[in-house]
Amino acid sequence: MESLKLTADEIRYIAVFESMTGAVTKDCIASDDKIIFVVKKGDMGLAIGRKGMNVRRVSQTLGKKIEVVEHSDDPEEFIRNLFHPYRVIRVLITEENGKKIARVEIDDRDKAQAIGKNAKNLKKVRMLAKRHHGIDNVIVI
Repeated sequence: MESLKLTADEIRYIAVFESMTGAVTKDCIASDDKIIFVVKKGDMGLAIGRKGMNVRRVSQTLGKKIEVVEHSDDPEEFIRNLFHPYRVIRVLITEENGKKIARVEIDDRDKAQAIGKNAKNLKKVRMLAKRHHGIDNVIVI
C-alpha cells in the first residue's frame, strides 16, 4: 500500500474542510477542477451536512467541486463507497500473480456512468483503492 503523500495545497484543503464540517479527513486528492475528500467511517453525514450545506459551503470557499467518500477498513466496502451512488451488485477481490485485483459487478443501467467519460471515474476508483488498500487493479464487469 502506498503511503499517503499530500501537497501543501491538499493539507490546506483538509484544514478548511475539517474546520467547516467537523468531519475527520483521512485523505485528500486535488485536481484542477475537483477535490476528493476521504472521510473517517461514520463522518459522512457531518461532511455533507443538512441538505448538502457543508459540501456547498466548502465548494464555494475553495472554488472547486467537492466529492466526499467514506473510508472503510474493509476493501470491499470501500470500493462500494467509491462507486456510490451506482448500484454495485458485488465486489470480488482476488490475488493473481502477486497482485490484488477487484472485480466489481455493476448493474447494467449504471455501468457506463460508473466508468465515466474516458474512464475518468474508474481511474479515480483505481487510484484510491491502491492508496488505501493496495489493490492493483479494479475491473468493472
